[in-house]
Amino acid sequence: MVDARLDALVGAARAARERAYAPYSGFAVGAAALAGERIFTGGNVENASYPVSVCAERNALAAMIDGGERHLDAIALVTDASSPTPPCGACRQVLWEFGPSALVVSETLAGDRLVWALEDLVPAPFERGPR
Repeated sequence: MVDARLDALVGAARAARERAYAPYSGFAVGAAALAGERIFTGGNVENASYPVSVCAERNALAAMIDGGERHLDAIALVTDASSPTPPCGACRQVLWEFGPSALVVSETLAGDRLVWALEDLVPAPFERGPR
């Protein structure tokens, strides 16, 4: 994938991070999902009942699906961690459902970036059944 497209995707994730709601953990995450030529964003949304909080990646995918897309090409994450943070295990499985060949890009606020193939982050995914 061309660096300019990744830069635009990361920029959208960076902006989404600013809208995240993370008053409990203080760990705001922004995500941007690329489907074809369209970008869909989401931020994490926490709740006092912590297990019902929703990750930024899943919120971006929900926006993608609501936008009529069903195939994920790439997803970018931005956090203020000291090193690039990959998606959690639950998000990895959800990402797999819509883009097993997707790229995953993670960047810190300082600009440190890592890129993975999703298949390298999900070594033994649950496969979807017949449709």
